[in-house]
Amino acid sequence: MKYQLKTHSFDEFGVKNYNTFYLVVITLIVLYAIIALLSFALVHVELTDVNSNIKTYRDAFWTLQMSASTIGFGDFYPVTITGRIIVAAMFYIGVGMVSYVGAQFVNKFVSFSDTNVKNRELRKQNKEILKNNIQLEQKIDLLLTKVEEVINKK
Repeated sequence: MKYQLKTHSFDEFGVKNYNTFYLVVITLIVLYAIIALLSFALVHVELTDVNSNIKTYRDAFWTLQMSASTIGFGDFYPVTITGRIIVAAMFYIGVGMVSYVGAQFVNKFVSFSDTNVKNRELRKQNKEILKNNIQLEQKIDLLLTKVEEVINKK
């Protein structure tokens, strides 16, 4: 039997809920694709400076990975302005994406502050209130009809 990764589901209110595992996998794929592409640019600009310690694609990849994770060991670092801009950009991109992945894990285990659940509960309550309002309107219409009949008989 073939396993199919379900990307999302719809709840009773028609709200699309994405699979957390799917979102994390896609985010990591995008993050490492960005790192892979920017590594080419980083090694290219760093090789132009004789003082550079980033000599290979592997060094550039490691530098950007450490930058994205905010660890930044410092064993490799850019010396050119363009290299520093690339690493800084990767830092900001990485901080956002790595934080998102961490937030997904935390949300999975500690979802007490999930506003989506509260919103769904409110939608359900609103649906029940609207249903009761319709019933009340029907009763009021019936009552008005009866009152008019009594008034017209006099």
